[in-house]
Amino acid sequence: MIPRHTPEADEFTRLLLATFRLNGRLIAAGDSLTKPFGLTSALWQAMGPLATRPLPVPRIADAMGLTRQSVQRSVNVLFERGLVSFAANPAHKRAKLVMLTTKGEETLAAIHAKQVEWANSIAHGLDPVGLHNNANLLESLVERLERSTP
Repeated sequence: MIPRHTPEADEFTRLLLATFRLNGRLIAAGDSLTKPFGLTSALWQAMGPLATRPLPVPRIADAMGLTRQSVQRSVNVLFERGLVSFAANPAHKRAKLVMLTTKGEETLAAIHAKQVEWANSIAHGLDPVGLHNNANLLESLVERLERSTP
């Protein structure tokens, strides 16, 4: 007998497929937003968590749900472009802290300004409570997935 989804699992699978499509559209939109600055969505994702404080590569990866290797590649490119620098990490001898340079801060601020305009236009007319509830659902799913293995 072929196993069947429960009704909840059926809707979860539907949500997964919509999320995959959404992710593709978000990456394309991010690439479009960052292209004038010579960046990609991947590079922007590596910069984002640094807006508030310096972090080691593993913490950037954790914050964005990315692999350490992909973040390290992005950080290396950002370093070559003068957007980040490295500092000693008092908590770890080998894992340097990554921090935005002045150029990196200016670039991130300019991208943020474009993202605000874009997000405002996309979200216009949508229900803020519905968006909030859906964000909570997605965050809950992230937590469950982080605790499970397929």
